[in-house]
Order: sequence, then C-alpha cells, then structure tokens
Amino acid sequence: MKQASTAVLAFAMPPLASAGSPWQGRGVGDPAAKRDLKKEIASYAVCHGRFDLVTVPPLQYVMVDGEGDPNSAPAYRDALATLYPVAYGLKFLSARELGCDHVVMPLEALWWATDAASFTTARDKSRWSWTAMILVPDWIGPDHLESVRTAVRRKGGAPQLDALRLATLEEGLVAQTLHVGPYDDEGPVIEALHAHAVERGLRLRGTHHEIYLSDARRTAPERLRTILRQPVEPA
Repeated sequence: MKQASTAVLAFAMPPLASAGSPWQGRGVGDPAAKRDLKKEIASYAVCHGRFDLVTVPPLQYVMVDGEGDPNSAPAYRDALATLYPVAYGLKFLSARELGCDHVVMPLEALWWATDAASFTTARDKSRWSWTAMILVPDWIGPDHLESVRTAVRRKGGAPQLDALRLATLEEGLVAQTLHVGPYDDEGPVIEALHAHAVERGLRLRGTHHEIYLSDARRTAPERLRTILRQPVEPA
C-alpha cells in the first residue's frame, strides 16, 4: 500500500473532461508487441535531481475517491483492492477483444486537504483527501469498463466497484521531478519544486499528483521512485 506525501497543499481539483490522448487512433488491432504507455507518453520520462516543465495531455483513468490516512484507512485499502483487478481485467479484455495488449500502468494518486497544516505541523493524515487511480488506454470505453466491472463483481473481493469511475484528467502545464527515497522524505523536494515554479514566473494550481513507479512491497524505501507533479500556470 502506498503512503502519501508530506506535501503542503490545499488546492481545488483539476477539471475532468473528455478529450483525445497522444496515442489516440494507434494500436487497436495492432498485432505488434505489448504496448507500454509509460514509454509512449512523454510526461512519464522524468529525471532525478531535475525540475521539468511539461504539458501533460488529457489522460484517461479508472479512479476511486476517498478520505483518510492512506496507511490505515479502510477506504484506501479498498480502493487499491478494486483498482488493480479492474485494471488487469481491462488489459485482458483489450488483448482478447480488441487485439491490443498493454502493460498495466502504475498506481497514481491526487492528494489535497482543506487545511494545509494537515500536511505539515499537524501531520494529520486522517484529514487528507485523495483520488487513487490507474491510467488506461483511450481505446477503452465505458462499455468495456462495465463488462469488466460485472466480471470482477462475480469474483468478489473488490469492495469499491460501485464507486469506481472512468474519467479523463486534464492537467495541462505541470512542474515535475523524480523523487528517489521514502515517501515521507518528499516534503523538501516538493517545496523545492514549488519554489522552482515560482522562480519561473508560475503559480501553483490544481492538485498535487504522485505516480508510484516502484512497488513498495518489493522495493527498499531508499530506492522507491515516485514522480512528483504539480499543475502550474502563468502568474
């Protein structure tokens, strides 16, 4: 289970809207090798020790919203227990019915709170809000999701199926970097990322976004790789 960051954030969520993606129109029915979308979407290429400004295209996710400490809240555990079987179900459906296999993308999450102190001095993770999500290709549609939702429900063990949704996240211009190390060591890196954006004449907007490139169950804390992303706009 992923832990949340130490980010100081209290911004509104970015808009969700339907739009095209960078791989739209490619790949469906293509008998080529399994697609790894991390290698096709430029915003997933991030370097440690460097702050980048990139424009993220509209991307489609399966999502579950919730509140509470990600280390102990049943809602967060249930969200992950729902997202993964659905994401793998969509992968197998895509390969079987659409002729296009793809690598299941890493877990991602949006984090926010109405009280910024919850992230800093108070460290009250019980007051954090989040959206846990996994990116899925844009050739996956609502009918595919409903088919997989039905199949997963028959198997049981996915308690947030009714809350799960398919939506497109439109972030646009973002500042981002790669953090290597424990999740609870992210705070200074996030502060430096924010400062770098401000120095470049930008202001923060939207919601803090983390992309977990490592499996915390199999990776030592000091080797965890996490993309830290903050939407920005001209000041």
